[in-house]
Amino acid sequence: MEQKLLHVEGTVENVLFKNEANGYVVLDLDAGGELITVVGEIGDIEEGEGLILEGYYDTHRRFGTQFRAEYCERKLPDTVVNIEKYLGSGAVKGIGPGLAKKIVAVFGEKTLDIMEHDPYRLSEIKGISAQKCEDIANEARKLFSLRCIMSYLSNYGVKSGIAMRTYQKYGPDAMELLKLNPYLLCGENIDLEFKKADTIAHDLHIPKNSDKRVIAGLQYILRANTTLGHSCLPLDVLLTKAENALGISEKDFYSSYNAALDDDELFEYIKNEREYVYLPDYYHAESFIADRIKVLKDFTSPEDFDFDALIDIEQEEHGIEYEELQRRAITSAVSRGLMILTGGPGTGKTTTLNAIISIFEKRGLRVLLTAPTGRAAKRMSDLTGYESKTIHRLLEVVYDKGGRLTFAHNENNPLDCDVIVIDEMSMVDVLLFEKLLRALRLGCKLIMVGDSDQLPSVGAGNLLGDLIASQAVTVIKLQEIFRQARKSCIVTNAHKIVSGELPDLSRKDSDFFFFKRNSPEAVSELLVDLARTRLPKAYNYSPVDDIQIIAPSRKGTLGTVEMNKLLQEKINPHDDKKPEVKGKLFTFRLGDKVMQTRNNYDIIWKKDEEQGTGVFNGDIGKIININMMTRNAIIDFDGRLTAYPFDTLDQIELAYAVTVHKSQGCEFEAVIMPLLGSFEKLCYRNLLYTAVTRAKKLLIIIGSEEDISRMVANNRRTRRYTCLKNMLSTDQ
Repeated sequence: MEQKLLHVEGTVENVLFKNEANGYVVLDLDAGGELITVVGEIGDIEEGEGLILEGYYDTHRRFGTQFRAEYCERKLPDTVVNIEKYLGSGAVKGIGPGLAKKIVAVFGEKTLDIMEHDPYRLSEIKGISAQKCEDIANEARKLFSLRCIMSYLSNYGVKSGIAMRTYQKYGPDAMELLKLNPYLLCGENIDLEFKKADTIAHDLHIPKNSDKRVIAGLQYILRANTTLGHSCLPLDVLLTKAENALGISEKDFYSSYNAALDDDELFEYIKNEREYVYLPDYYHAESFIADRIKVLKDFTSPEDFDFDALIDIEQEEHGIEYEELQRRAITSAVSRGLMILTGGPGTGKTTTLNAIISIFEKRGLRVLLTAPTGRAAKRMSDLTGYESKTIHRLLEVVYDKGGRLTFAHNENNPLDCDVIVIDEMSMVDVLLFEKLLRALRLGCKLIMVGDSDQLPSVGAGNLLGDLIASQAVTVIKLQEIFRQARKSCIVTNAHKIVSGELPDLSRKDSDFFFFKRNSPEAVSELLVDLARTRLPKAYNYSPVDDIQIIAPSRKGTLGTVEMNKLLQEKINPHDDKKPEVKGKLFTFRLGDKVMQTRNNYDIIWKKDEEQGTGVFNGDIGKIININMMTRNAIIDFDGRLTAYPFDTLDQIELAYAVTVHKSQGCEFEAVIMPLLGSFEKLCYRNLLYTAVTRAKKLLIIIGSEEDISRMVANNRRTRRYTCLKNMLSTDQ
């Protein structure tokens, strides 16, 4: 249940901390003689300002009470003393304490009104030249613009962070632009919900069938569907959704839709005589991928060469005998330089990949290895012995001149390599793959490795599936399970599952165990006992570092949210000597296992002598310090130490239990999976297969045989709307 918001008013006494990038501040507020510490994303606040705040109090055992501001209305100081203090604190760049005193001495209580509406009168002050007056006027314009946006949006219950992001995106003209089109607030990197923008538009008398409203509504619907994996929607599906969500006629829809196409605000692609509608980013991404793959293909050999002698040398050096498909894969990779290598566990993908890399290096080619997540990159490094980086780290995240996130490596600054190898391709979405392709020289060889039977990426598109189905790229699928791997029931049962056969649930002497339980309570009880006591005792596993609970869903008694609360209580319980901080969904404690839930390109990490930026969706770490004085939590992500201000903890969740989707690209010593009803929409084969293949040494399923049987029998793949396969297959 949400906390009831409290109302606080006062004057800013001291600004203790300010983050200009996101508008987060810590300040002391004089509220009628009582000094209150206020924290929140409320903008570029200065001493002497009056604030009207709504929020709630956070109380910590060691740090005391703070008021967390959710909404902020700012009042300009109205006394000579506070105005001078306000200007002297640096509110307006170019004005220090001395100049503030001179300005207030001349204009008195009218000072701020003059600076807002007639700033050029500052030239009347002795010592302010025409140029300095111009500079101060421009800075004042920025200041009052942000204040105006925050004040205006607060009337609609819009949080201060939205106002900050709006100002950052549109600058000093933001207020004028919003009054012309409030639906700009729904755009990317601002992300106000459409209904709130609709309320503002209603008050501005913008008609229901206005192009501005309808186009923004269509973009909002399409953007919401990208979170479901769709890079586009069929036109007829979009029409139905728009009529229902926006309350418009078909005539209004097509009028605005055609206007959006004319202005490149939406794009259309015809597939099998059916129209599909894209947001610009996704259309450009899939179009570019299709075009670039065709160009890369033109740079590769159309046929395989005889590399048997080189492969024989690899065999002799490593004491390995490659089977026929492995030899074909090595030959194709080295000959053509554009290939997908796929196959299930135990089929020799890593062995094959190591030979490919070795031959490329012996031929003097510079090889770079990459994967979509930190854990996948680390696993690739461990298995190959070569350095591997995440795609984001490889491309190097930077800001452009407009302050937007971009990558340092692109067409104008390509990666310095002759070969790039991408692992865990099933996890790569179309937007990220487009950025990677843009950073490759046209002659660069591209080897893609992944398991096509796993779940598709969390991001939109069906990249690996479309690349394989299009037949635009050579695909080698390894199928033979090697003798050593056959000893593992995890491996053999994974192959049974993907073939539509029931796994062997009877074995009690291997690495794959099944425990039948008929109630959620019984499943939870056994799961906790295994994770906290039995597995650590039997195998010396750490409940935090080695054991991972993987569940189909977030919801329900056996969903990840409730399981995490239960597991935290049992594995890392409350202790008066152990610091903790309350978040919106979870309380975080020292020693907790946590996961980053969205990409954060800004956060700084340190690893030994190395420093970098960026922690990404799905990265798993551990809280190693909580400092109540600095209000920071230090999280260790596989050796990368990052400091999270308490107000950013909404980006992380407890990770004792994670969903199957979030576990992709990871491998754990031991996996426990609860499977007992109430997840019908997620009851399909490749979800079970993906979960099983996350286990390295031990897999335990607790629940019902009927649920396992239903999942194995259901080979329905989650339908994703995308046109990439067709783009790759045609010459358009």
